Amino acid sequence: MTLSEVALEPEQPTTPPRAPRSATWGLTWHGVRTVAVLELRQRVRSTRWIVALVVWFVVVGGITLLTSGALAMLGSGPSDGRASTGPLLFGAVTFLVLGLGLLVTPTLASTGINGDRNAGTLATLQVTLLTPAEIAAGKLLAAWAAACAFLVASLPFLGIAMALGGTPGTALPRVVLLIAILLASVCGIGLGFSALTARTAGSTVLTFLTVAALTLLTPVLFGLTYPSISRTQDVPVNSVPSDWDGQADPECEVTVQERTVPHTERTWWLLGINPFVVLSDGAGTAEGTRITGRDNDPLALIRTGVRELRAGPTLPLDECWVGQSDPPAEPDTVSGAPVWPWGLAVNVLLGAAGYVVAVRRLRIPQRTLARGTRVA
Repeated sequence: MTLSEVALEPEQPTTPPRAPRSATWGLTWHGVRTVAVLELRQRVRSTRWIVALVVWFVVVGGITLLTSGALAMLGSGPSDGRASTGPLLFGAVTFLVLGLGLLVTPTLASTGINGDRNAGTLATLQVTLLTPAEIAAGKLLAAWAAACAFLVASLPFLGIAMALGGTPGTALPRVVLLIAILLASVCGIGLGFSALTARTAGSTVLTFLTVAALTLLTPVLFGLTYPSISRTQDVPVNSVPSDWDGQADPECEVTVQERTVPHTERTWWLLGINPFVVLSDGAGTAEGTRITGRDNDPLALIRTGVRELRAGPTLPLDECWVGQSDPPAEPDTVSGAPVWPWGLAVNVLLGAAGYVVAVRRLRIPQRTLARGTRVA
């Protein structure tokens, strides 16, 4: 009897192989579209989606018509009433659409991953040829498309505000584009929290808290830090002479006096990342200041105010107000450079970070899962 050697198969490693980077971050339009169509079909079949869209249209339309009627009654006159109330109505409707959009969008994106995982349908997508990047991008695209549907439903009322006059024609497309990008950022943030938490309620709350921090907490922090950036120092002041008797119009002179000066150039960025400030600064409405008659345009007022805060204190301080029929002219030291690119970049980076987190959490196999996480 002869003995022959038999080659044994090598022992398989106990640890699962790590997926290559291309298998995680590979993107094709076909894969993204497949996931997005599946998500949108589920939303369209739901009656709650139709009801929410109808309620949105009624609420925005009702508030727009009521605001328009109130402004028409408070108009200064029949000749310039429409032109003066147009920018005010356009700003009010713009803020209304953005505010309601920031309230609705978190519910559209913050349940995209953990909701499918709890329903047992996420694993079906993960075992297909779809990459984690395609799954996350498809869900993000579907949530953004649903949010843009609410934005499209608001276009007639933005058009009504534009028809009243006083607002440049380029303001409407700029406003719609900025709102769409901000809503896409919120969708990315919600998708990231949906991948991090096991419960849909937890991801929704975290997304709402992030949106509230960007919109409400930033001006609160700016106000709380205001005393800490105020310094008492000697500054030049253009004011009336100290020996003025109050009889004739005085000749103002520049003297060095002690004043409390707020250095807002250190903390203006807290307001710059606010979505409402981003929208106001990038809307492209007519230039205005607090003192030159554009007080009927809230977008211009916010834009000018934030740019003045970015410039910091203007020296010398102008306190020569006696005998002047008009307020002092606005100083030319305020930079006209836009603020919205920086604020929009921060919001987009937050949304991109949420998307990256979602892709990493969708990779399989996963080494560890949270307690109570459903696999299939």
